[in-house]
Amino acid sequence: MKKTYFNWSSGKDSALALYKIQQENHYNVDLLITNVNQDFERVSMHGLHESLLDKQSESLGLPLQKNKFPAEVTMEMYSTIMQQKMESLISQKYTHCVFGDIFLEDLKKYRETKLAEVGVQGIFPLWKMDTKRVLQEFLALGFKAITVCVNAKLLGKEFVGRIIDEEFINDLPDNVDPCGENGEFHTFVFDGPNFTFPIDFKIGEKVLKSYTLHDDDDDNCHQTNDVNYDTSFWYCDLQLN
Repeated sequence: MKKTYFNWSSGKDSALALYKIQQENHYNVDLLITNVNQDFERVSMHGLHESLLDKQSESLGLPLQKNKFPAEVTMEMYSTIMQQKMESLISQKYTHCVFGDIFLEDLKKYRETKLAEVGVQGIFPLWKMDTKRVLQEFLALGFKAITVCVNAKLLGKEFVGRIIDEEFINDLPDNVDPCGENGEFHTFVFDGPNFTFPIDFKIGEKVLKSYTLHDDDDDNCHQTNDVNYDTSFWYCDLQLN
């Protein structure tokens, strides 16, 4: 099988993509990789504390590599750090990597271009799937998730810290993608068919945070159109029990 690492976001699309790739016999996924804000010890964009990320890794039975970046990171700095990380992965004989992307064409192209430079092939198990059906399949398989970050321009405080279920899907405004593929919301998965145990957590405070964009800002996660460059987000702080 092909030696493969997984770009793990800690959210629902990652969880479902990992599950699907694990059902195949072509790829040996033996490593999760996540970008982490080293100043706040939280998953980039999601705002999830890395202690819960560690628990996901433990429950999934896969080692975790954290790519740590300072809170104030330039694109040049990001590129340098990522180049070093990729060189390390190549030296470990990785030939493939997996993403949970669904329909962001320019993001996929960016990823594939960068990977091609080092001879690694990207795999996209959820690519071009209907996003509402993706979320329904996620729930039908027994995955459980909670929102940890929502775009304040599109979703109110009541949507953060909320369990993902059919009612959640039905309550989403028409201009919000069911999977939050445009960055409308981010989630934390705490149980599922490939988890060996559910992650026990408690819901902490909900806070609104606003950011100032600089000329060289570039979110290396879900930033591809105007909706993603909004600068106010509701976060729900989750804590391990």
